[in-house]
Amino acid sequence: GFEDLDYDPVTQIYTYPCPCGDKFSISLEALWDGEDIATCPSCTLRIEIIYDEEDLPPLRDDDDESGGEEEEEEGEKKKQDEKGEEKKEEIDHNIASVLQKSLTVK
Repeated sequence: GFEDLDYDPVTQIYTYPCPCGDKFSISLEALWDGEDIATCPSCTLRIEIIYDEEDLPPLRDDDDESGGEEEEEEGEKKKQDEKGEEKKEEIDHNIASVLQKSLTVK
């Protein structure tokens, strides 16, 4: 049964011992998406998980809060990422110049 699965709240993954010695695994997100097949990475066995959505803990995902605004948010995130990359490059240059200075000091 569903309650026999081991749940790791950190990774949000359910596992169940497989006869081959490894573990079947399926993510909480997959279960919320309606998937119910847990696979074992070491062999070809699969198990079907029978569950009610009310049994599932809530997904720790910030994107679910507002339905209509998701597209806008993603656009903003992309802009932020681009800025972040530019900053990283600047930092790299600074590190390089600092390293050069420390090398010349020696």
